[in-house]
Amino acid sequence: MLAILLAFSMFACNEEKLTLEDMREAEASLMGDDWTMNMDVAPQVAKKYCKFVEQNPNDTTAPAWLFHAMEINIKLEELDKSIKLGNQLLEQYPESKWAPRTLFFMANYIYDERLHDLDKARVTYEQLIRDYPNSDLVDDAKLSIEYLGLSPEEILYMRSLSQMDETEEENF
Repeated sequence: MLAILLAFSMFACNEEKLTLEDMREAEASLMGDDWTMNMDVAPQVAKKYCKFVEQNPNDTTAPAWLFHAMEINIKLEELDKSIKLGNQLLEQYPESKWAPRTLFFMANYIYDERLHDLDKARVTYEQLIRDYPNSDLVDDAKLSIEYLGLSPEEILYMRSLSQMDETEEENF
């Protein structure tokens, strides 16, 4: 048993440090020629992104790799992993440009679309609005809150009604 533990620890110590070139190669392998995600390599790519962040937490690209790992896990329907990665990004890199995007993705693609947890989606959108008031995503978050829980048809209907109201005001 001791020999096995020693072998594992030696392997861990000799683990190759990932570089930005490794990340670019992983990213290139992720997308097919038709710009669709290669689902066969996606789990390994997401793990590699996370490993890079673990090895290089102070690298300026670390928040981007965490965000992309979260994106991949959303696509893979690994929602618990996605939430964990999103929370990690928000905790470790709250000043990153990726933080408001993370909140928007969590609210929209995880809580609203996949988990149908409208309360959690609303709270997450509100966090984005509160914590990142200058983000380009604030207007989208506000609109998403307004249309939360509605089908695409209901949203189109509401938008057409508001456009009719605007036209009437212009003609009046």
